[in-house]
Amino acid sequence: MLNLVGTIFAVTLLTVAALAASPKPPQAPSDAQVSIVIIFKDGHQQTFAMSDVARIEFTGASDSTVGPDYFLGKWEVGNGSSGTFFIKLESNGEASRSFGASHGIWSVVGDEARISWDDGWHDAIRRIGEAHEKFAFAPGATFSDKPDNVGDARKIEP
Repeated sequence: MLNLVGTIFAVTLLTVAALAASPKPPQAPSDAQVSIVIIFKDGHQQTFAMSDVARIEFTGASDSTVGPDYFLGKWEVGNGSSGTFFIKLESNGEASRSFGASHGIWSVVGDEARISWDDGWHDAIRRIGEAHEKFAFAPGATFSDKPDNVGDARKIEP
């Protein structure tokens, strides 16, 4: 009986010691403010308390919310006639496809990848809702013209 009481006491003591030794996340002083620091090209900086910031917006020529990494990889795209082919977008700005002229160059403009192929055709991969579509434009057309064909696009390899 004495052995049982000693064992229970030892286990209880070890449990209390383990709980007391558990690390606790550091607490910031209550008077510390979280802030954002903006560093300008000329080197000067400006600090704003986050409690004073209602919203942060990024605007520019393209108003892009996605970067090139979003589009990098291999895409399966529709050809506009119930068929598909593959487009691969590489980090160096090169593009290749398994249909027609296989080489092109690409860049991100706004929220779309724009690809110019060596044969004069150009494609845009655009996010439409939760999906993506590939818009194809004939030589001489612009990306704002009516596309010659539209097909689904899905990324199959990052």
